[in-house]
Amino acid sequence: MKKMSFTLFLIAILEIFALVHCTNSQKEAPAETAAAPGEALVKRGEYLVTILGCHDCHSPKKMGPQGPELIPELMLSGYPADRPLGKVSKDALENGWALFNGDLTAGVGPWGASFAANLTSDETGIGSWSLEQFKKALTQGKAKGLEGGRMLLPPMPWFNFRAMKDEDIEAIFNYLKSTNPVNNVVPAPIPPDGLG
Repeated sequence: MKKMSFTLFLIAILEIFALVHCTNSQKEAPAETAAAPGEALVKRGEYLVTILGCHDCHSPKKMGPQGPELIPELMLSGYPADRPLGKVSKDALENGWALFNGDLTAGVGPWGASFAANLTSDETGIGSWSLEQFKKALTQGKAKGLEGGRMLLPPMPWFNFRAMKDEDIEAIFNYLKSTNPVNNVVPAPIPPDGLG
């Protein structure tokens, strides 16, 4: 009986030792290094730009075996200024169609022709914009975020972003400000009567 009590006592001591040792070792494990707040904000912005489909219209593409492929050095630079628009099918427009060019950086419809903006950090993009300008453009549809400016034209779905949280807008803005600058002055919109 004494031998059994001693064995149970010894097991209890070993269990307590194991419990204390495991708990202490977990507390002493080094913490993972977190990304710097600015870096985390930029990464969040990159994620949002990707899942929101900004590249669909704002990034020029080339045709590859699977269809349109992003051109890395032109990402988010908008409709290339040196590219002619091409002939617009008036019949399609008269029959209720809206049209896109081959890489989706230009759209044509009842509003005329519109061109995807340069969103890179270059001065011809959003390089000189403030966060407030960006927010106004994204959530109120004001061109260049200017109060007296014209409204953004289709196909830009700015109205989908009206309720976007400020922290998400700031993350997107910070990511775009971190992009490689691409000098590209996107053409001005063409009114419906100017489509040749």
